[in-house]
Amino acid sequence: MSPAENVVTVVWDTWLKSGAEAECLRLTRQVWSDMRSFDGYVSHQILIDQDAPGHIVALAKWRSREDADVVREKYKDSETIRRLTPLLACPRDRWVTSEDQV
Repeated sequence: MSPAENVVTVVWDTWLKSGAEAECLRLTRQVWSDMRSFDGYVSHQILIDQDAPGHIVALAKWRSREDADVVREKYKDSETIRRLTPLLACPRDRWVTSEDQV
């Protein structure tokens, strides 16, 4: 298996409290800016739902699932996450995916 085949995409599905959209987007951008400094980070994309402004999906590519899991554990108690959590309408969902190679 080549190194590129180990890359995983982590999908974070985030629903925000009404009125918190701007601050939550700012904090979400901060989270992903911070991720650039962690070993194993490859890239990310933030998607804002056009039909539901309080819905953000972040797609993050990591070198491996292990890298993504280690960083999640290290970062979960960060100041940015502490500030973001009260703005969420519900806990964020997380899926770790790999691309179909067909």
